[in-house]
Amino acid sequence: MNKLEIIEKSIRTIEDFPKPGISFKDITTLLNNAEAFEALMSLLEERYVNSNIDTIVGLESRGFIFGAALATRLKLPFVPIRKANKLPHNKISQEYTLEYGVDVIEIHQDAFNGLNLNVLIIDDLLATGGTVEASIKLVEKLNATVVETCFIIELLELNGINKIHDKIKTFSLIKI
Repeated sequence: MNKLEIIEKSIRTIEDFPKPGISFKDITTLLNNAEAFEALMSLLEERYVNSNIDTIVGLESRGFIFGAALATRLKLPFVPIRKANKLPHNKISQEYTLEYGVDVIEIHQDAFNGLNLNVLIIDDLLATGGTVEASIKLVEKLNATVVETCFIIELLELNGINKIHDKIKTFSLIKI
């Protein structure tokens, strides 16, 4: 079995969660499978080891897991983007629309120390794209450049890719 097959087999699908008609992709089974997690991190490291990325940004909450692990492997800084009122220092906010309302995410104002850095945004899942769209706006407000967005899983039928600027590359390991 190759690395991608190991990863795909480690992701569990839970039907009708969190509501009827949803096939939830549960990555906790990937996280507690050391072989699958290593295969994932190895593939991501191979992709980004010689890139022009200066900083990795992870989206709350599962993006923290993959982003921090990748940042450690690449010896790069890691910056979290969090839900509202979770960051303790001076921050900026961005609203985004959900299918059921509005939410807010935040980043520390000094996340990039005023430098014009090249950023990779990583999260576990690309669905409707609202969170990543808002995250791109936050990074750009701090004068950094998002050079790529990375997702472990992309749900193609929800067209979240349409909310990512044409100028930003997107990589999805598994497309469903």
